[in-house]
Amino acid sequence: MGNNIKIAVLFIQGESENLFFYKIWSFLIRHYYPRKIRKTAAKCGKNLYVGGKSNVTSNTCLGECVNFNGMQMYGKGRIEIGDYFHSGQNCQIITSFHNYEGNKIPYDNTYINKDVIIEDCVWIGNNTIILGGTRIGEGAIIQAGSVVCCDIPKYAIAGGHPAKPFKYRDKEHYELLKSKKEFH
Repeated sequence: MGNNIKIAVLFIQGESENLFFYKIWSFLIRHYYPRKIRKTAAKCGKNLYVGGKSNVTSNTCLGECVNFNGMQMYGKGRIEIGDYFHSGQNCQIITSFHNYEGNKIPYDNTYINKDVIIEDCVWIGNNTIILGGTRIGEGAIIQAGSVVCCDIPKYAIAGGHPAKPFKYRDKEHYELLKSKKEFH
């Protein structure tokens, strides 16, 4: 009987330690990352939501009601994200690339910077990578695990490596919801 009580006490202590670390993590997510993003971004619209560890660059412009659930941005290229953007967890935007056509092999010390434009109402699934030199059109949805390395048109639902459209949203339904300002 005594051993069971000791195990129960250890379990409760472990749970309280987990709760303590969870509270610290939650505080960081709710307060530190949004503040850091607002301070770092060139422009940040109203109602930024951060639900996971996220970082932006100083060349990032964010629209209204942007939602990050774990977004990492790297490079010196410009990043523009429109209104009502949503990202899943573990997403990346990479805008700088090693110059493989420079003076050394496999690459030299210079970088090639390319911009990323993400229009309004775009939803990016978990574990998606968006490479510089791309534009994602309004209302597009990018399937989880995709690599975006070329432009995605408006209303497209795209996925894969490289991400390619395999379906399109119902444009009339989308425009009706947009006219009624039914945004999430």
